[in-house]
Amino acid sequence: MLNNIELQWLLSFQKVFEQLSFKRAAELCQIPKSNVSRHVALLEQALNVRLLERTTRKMVATEAGELLYQNLTPLLVAMRDVLQETYQNSDLVSGHLKVITPDLPFLAEAMAEFCYKHPNIQLSCDTQLNPEEGLLEGFDVVIRFGRGPVEDSGWVAKELVRWPSCVVASPFLLDKHPKPNSTTELGKLPCITSLSVLQGMPWKFKRAGTVNVASRYKVNSGHMAKSAALKGLGFAILPFEACRQELEEGQLTKIDSLADEPEDLVLYAFYSGRRYPFKKVKAFLEYLQLVIRQHYLSSE
Repeated sequence: MLNNIELQWLLSFQKVFEQLSFKRAAELCQIPKSNVSRHVALLEQALNVRLLERTTRKMVATEAGELLYQNLTPLLVAMRDVLQETYQNSDLVSGHLKVITPDLPFLAEAMAEFCYKHPNIQLSCDTQLNPEEGLLEGFDVVIRFGRGPVEDSGWVAKELVRWPSCVVASPFLLDKHPKPNSTTELGKLPCITSLSVLQGMPWKFKRAGTVNVASRYKVNSGHMAKSAALKGLGFAILPFEACRQELEEGQLTKIDSLADEPEDLVLYAFYSGRRYPFKKVKAFLEYLQLVIRQHYLSSE
């Protein structure tokens, strides 16, 4: 019996069972609808049992179909894992790599160089600072900023680079508002916050956790936040490296009276939590980390 059953029949049945539609199953399998229908019919014929009951209005699985699906699915997953593990031993990096990333110059250069080194890679890249959760499906890697603990999800979070941060203000602002002595006091003062990234308005500290602050100036750009801080529009959280010169020149002052520090700004790469990451994803992340190490070593 097994010698007469083809793998594609089982794959087609699995998708039809999950979608309860030949049309949607065909779209997922990327084959004609007639092929999917024929595969299921041939499988039923080989097993001599009805797996799906079809009417003009709906489709339902039979008891035999339910049993086959429940036992078949872990076998197909195991088979994919074995094939994926074997594929990892290949030296060729290829395939369609789909990435969401902030529009950062060093990331742009890294992706271009990665594709240059691996001509069998096809890249599709969307530049977003704060991609919505629903958009993440269908992408291989999502690069985004974070502060504090990473929210639990089905994605693996790989840290690419970490920037220790501080609260700063301009002398103009400190002429109007004295240095706050706690995060509670800070929450009542004018602050510069993100519009949507990093969960929007709340600030995150290492001890106090989430602190809600008052803000009339909200931007999704570190450069814009620093410019606003220099003009005295509010207190800001900035990475040390981004404002080191302004602190040394006295254009900005570090607020060290809080007895607390902001959570570090971290750039993460999120990817699927499958047992064996695709070779293209693994190679891409390893290259990004290499570029980042070289970038920061050369700037020291």
